[in-house]
Amino acid sequence: MFIGHHAVGLGSKPFAPRTSLGALILAPMLLDVLWPIFVLLGIESFRIDPGNTAVTPLDFAHYPWSHSLLMSIVWGVVAGAGYFAATRYGRGAAVIGIAVVSHWVFDYVTHRPDLPLYPGGPKVGLGLWNSVAGTVVVEAILFAAGIYLYLRVTRATDRIGSIGFWSLIAVLLFIYVGNITGPPPPNAAIVPVLVLAALLFPLWAWWVDRHRAIR
Repeated sequence: MFIGHHAVGLGSKPFAPRTSLGALILAPMLLDVLWPIFVLLGIESFRIDPGNTAVTPLDFAHYPWSHSLLMSIVWGVVAGAGYFAATRYGRGAAVIGIAVVSHWVFDYVTHRPDLPLYPGGPKVGLGLWNSVAGTVVVEAILFAAGIYLYLRVTRATDRIGSIGFWSLIAVLLFIYVGNITGPPPPNAAIVPVLVLAALLFPLWAWWVDRHRAIR
């Protein structure tokens, strides 16, 4: 799930209005930031397997430290505690922690049974990714809801806050369509690098949010 995770960040703004959209976007992405790092370190592994599901050609063979339910809770606590230590904003810390764990919940809906409950534990997944149409409908609804919630509580203070925001939305949608309709990655080595490049989006969101005010 790609825009679905970003939908969580956008939709979290009403619950933690003092928290930057950059942090709110990063939180539900955190497991996918840890995953390529662990892959590059040789701690976790995957392979390219076209047809693995209808939506993604990636076979997530071993990723218990970034994507098990237990570790997602651990990372959520760590992220929330770190945010609280930096800001002393309790509501924001709670929202950040919950958003991190939401990544596993959303992945549970979309992935085939490859998500561990804990390192070495049983693997689960409902397999929404076996249906392209179902995946697109669910993620589109979530993304639209996230945009609505964010716009409901913020307003642009200048052109960056308006044009910058809608440009971010457009780029996310463009990448999403490309991921679904495009060919598999040419090799496994490039995948972690491309995933880490997605850190651009929290930075972009942070920049845009600085040019928007709470209504």
